Amino acid sequence: MSSIETGDSGGKQKGGKVRAKKMATNIDFTPMVDLGFLLITFFMLTTTMSKPNTMEINMPIDDETVPKTQFDDDQTMTILLGEKDKVYYYMGIKDVRLDTTDFGPNGIRKVLREKARKLNRALDSIPIYKNQLSLGKIDKDTFKANQIRIKNNKKGLICVIKAVDKAKYKNVVDILDEMSINNIGIYALVDITLADEQLIAGTLPITEILAPQPQ
Repeated sequence: MSSIETGDSGGKQKGGKVRAKKMATNIDFTPMVDLGFLLITFFMLTTTMSKPNTMEINMPIDDETVPKTQFDDDQTMTILLGEKDKVYYYMGIKDVRLDTTDFGPNGIRKVLREKARKLNRALDSIPIYKNQLSLGKIDKDTFKANQIRIKNNKKGLICVIKAVDKAKYKNVVDILDEMSINNIGIYALVDITLADEQLIAGTLPITEILAPQPQ
């Protein structure tokens, strides 16, 4: 609340001049404190807190009784995450040629997209299903079922992901995002071997490389 206080200094002065009365304004801000707490409580109760995002990670099964699945040499891609955002990769375990790229626009995403679509042409139909979903021609469950069916093609690209000790955690998250962006359904995150580290360092003959297959 506000109030106006008047002073007693008004009245006639010498020479017959009249002097105006002094007035002081006093504003009470106490109700504003209550209003502030009400607003804080309102926003706390109505605001939706950010929900944690989960990421699917496929890990090899450590069970000798489970039969191992064999894949063709030309469909298995080993991705090595190195230091300073470097990405190394090679196909299969025969006649290995180590290539180097990064996470730039023409980096590992382009490599994955080209190799994945070369092995699985059905990936080109996923954008068509996505367009049908946006137009309401199919429902979300139908889109998901078609996407999973296409991504899990046994003849598609298989990725084995490994990271050196000094690789950034961000790079691991980024490469897993690339699996989702490029619709690669079969991939695994495994520990890097000494042979792979020597391959990056250039101290291992290519003929001695043994890359474990995902299960």
